[in-house]
Amino acid sequence: MGRLLEQINRPNDIKNISPEDYRALAREIRQFLVQRVSHTGGHLASNLGVVELTMALHLCCVLPEDKIVWDVGHQCYTHKILTGRKEGFDRLRQFGGMSGFPKRGESDCDVFDTGHSSTSISVALGLAKSRDLQGRQNKVFAVLGDGALSGGMAYEALNNAARLKSNLIIVINDNQMSIARNVGGMSNYLGKIRTSRNYTGLKEEVEQALSRLPRLGDRVAGKIRSVKDLVKRLFIPGMLFEDMGLTYIGPIDGHDIHQMVSAFQSASQMQEAVIVHVCTKKGKGYLPAEKNPSAFHGVSPFHIRDGAARGIQNEITYTDVFRETMLELAREEERIVGISAAMPSGTGLAELAEEYPERFFDVGIAEEHAVTFAAGMAAGGLKPVVALYSTFLQRAYDQMLHDVCIGGLPVVFAIDRAGLVGSDGETHQGIFDLAFMLPMPGLVIMAPKNAWELREMLRYGLELDRPAAIRYPRGAAWQGLEEYRQPIVLGKGEWILRGQDILILAVGNMVQTGLEICRSLQEEGYQISLVNVRFVKPLDEELLEEAAQHHRLVVTLEEGVVTGGFGQQIAAWYEGKGVIVRNGALPERFIEHGSVEELKRKYRLDAQGLTEQIRQWADQAFQSGRDRKRG
Repeated sequence: MGRLLEQINRPNDIKNISPEDYRALAREIRQFLVQRVSHTGGHLASNLGVVELTMALHLCCVLPEDKIVWDVGHQCYTHKILTGRKEGFDRLRQFGGMSGFPKRGESDCDVFDTGHSSTSISVALGLAKSRDLQGRQNKVFAVLGDGALSGGMAYEALNNAARLKSNLIIVINDNQMSIARNVGGMSNYLGKIRTSRNYTGLKEEVEQALSRLPRLGDRVAGKIRSVKDLVKRLFIPGMLFEDMGLTYIGPIDGHDIHQMVSAFQSASQMQEAVIVHVCTKKGKGYLPAEKNPSAFHGVSPFHIRDGAARGIQNEITYTDVFRETMLELAREEERIVGISAAMPSGTGLAELAEEYPERFFDVGIAEEHAVTFAAGMAAGGLKPVVALYSTFLQRAYDQMLHDVCIGGLPVVFAIDRAGLVGSDGETHQGIFDLAFMLPMPGLVIMAPKNAWELREMLRYGLELDRPAAIRYPRGAAWQGLEEYRQPIVLGKGEWILRGQDILILAVGNMVQTGLEICRSLQEEGYQISLVNVRFVKPLDEELLEEAAQHHRLVVTLEEGVVTGGFGQQIAAWYEGKGVIVRNGALPERFIEHGSVEELKRKYRLDAQGLTEQIRQWADQAFQSGRDRKRG
C-alpha cells in the first residue's frame, strides 16, 4: 500500500492530502484496486475509470452530511477506500465480507442500497426535497453512467428535476459504455457533445462578450440571451438538457481533478438542478482493462500480468447452451429475433448479433421497453426471444403482465441467472421470478434439469402460440441424466425414480440436488420417488393425482423464495387430499453475497441440509400416520 493511501483511514481524510499529490494518490488507488480485485474478483474496469471523479466528489463534500448516490453502485470501490474501508477489500464480495455495492449497513457514507441502473436521479431528487423540507443545507450528488440514460426512469426523474428550486448536482460519467458499448439516441447525442470542440469555448466567449457590454434594459438583455441560445443551437447538437430546463456544464475531463472540483463547486452554488458532464476512460490505468473494458466489467480472480483468469475451467454453461441453440434455431427459422438490454455477451446473444445483425436488438438498459418491444414484434408475426437476467426481469413485471400476457402473445423469456448468483448479493439474486410469474394468466413457465433439456425447451417455447418463460441458473450446465430424454409435452413432468412414501418434486437445477438426496436416503432404507417438474406452470395434475395414491409426504425443491413460489402452489393443490407437503426453498428475505455453495449451505438448500430436513419431515409424517391408525 502506498504512503498516500496509508493516510486515508476515515471519511474526509483526502482533504489532508496536498493537491500536488492527487495524481500520485490516484495511481496508488488504481494499483490497490487491481491487486485486490485480482484476488477476489469484482467490478474492475468501471472502478478504474472513476478514481479521479470520486476523489473530486470527496474533495467537494463533507461526508456523511453531504450525499453521493451511485447509480447501479458497482463503481463505488474508490468511494469505499476514501471512507476508510481499505481493509474490507481483502474479503470483497466474499461470504461475510464487504459488499461490492453501496450498503447503508456498512457505512453512513453509503446513502442508498443500489444495484440496478437508472435509479440515482430519482433517489437524489428525493434526498434533495427531504433536505429542503427539513431546512438542511447539505449537498446532494447523483452519479450515473451514460449507459443509465438509456433507461426510462432516468428521464422521468430529469423531467421532475427541472422543476427543482434548490441545488442538486447530476454527474453524468460518460465512458461510452454500460457493460457493452452504449446504443441509441442518447449515446449518439452525448457523442456529439463529447466531440464538439465548439461547446465550451463558444459558451465562454459569448458569456465574456455579454459581460463586457454596458448595462442594458431587461428587454435588450433578454434579446441577447435569446441570441446566445440561438447561436448555441447552431453549433451544439440538441442542447437537450438545457431545453428541459436543466443547467448543463461540460463536457469536462473526468481525469482532471482540479477541473472537476471547480465544476462541482460552481454547480453547488446554483439553486437548481445542474448536470455536470464528465468524460472518463473505462479501465484507465490497467492496460488489459483499457483494451477490453467489457471483459473487465465484472471479473473472476485473474493474473495481474496479463489479465488472464485464474484456474479457468472450460466448462459449458447454461448461457453457452442457450447461445448455441439460439443460433441453430435462427438458422432454421428466419422469424426468430433476439432482444437484449445492454448485455448481449452476458446473455449469450452476441453471436446472434454477429451472424444476424438485422435480427438482433440491443435496447440499452431498458428492460421495460425490451419486453413491450418484443410484444409488438410478436403481434407483427415474429418470434422474439427476450434474454434477461432474472434480477433485471423484475423491472419489467408490468410489461410482462399487461403487454404480453393479456394478449397471449408468443414471446419467449430466456431468464438467465435464475436462483442464487453469489457475489453480487441482495440486488442480483434471481430468487423472485417464480413468485412474480406464477400468478400471470396464460404464461408457461419451464425449468430445465440439464443442458439437453434447455435446448429442447427453447425449441418448444418458440413453437408455442402463447407466452413462455424458461429459467436457468448461472454456471456450468449439468450433463447428468442424459438418458432421460422424454419429449417435452405441455404441462408434463418426468419421473426419474419411482418409489413410495416420499416424493420429491424438483424444479430445474434442483433435480441434480434431488438425485443426491434420494441416493442418500435410499441407503438409509427410505422409499423415495423423484420427479423432474419441467413445467412450473401449468401443473402436471395427472402426475400429482397419481403421486397422492402412493406417497404420504411430498417435498418440493426450488432455488427461489418460498413465499408465492412453486412449493406453496403444490401445497395449495394438495390441500385436503391427505398428503403432507413440505417446501425446500429460500426464506422470504434478501440473500446476502457469498458463493452459491456457501449460501445454499447457510440456508439448508444444499443436498446435506435438505437430506436432514427431509429425514425429519418423514419421521414426523409417518409417526403422525401411525398415531392416527392407533386412534
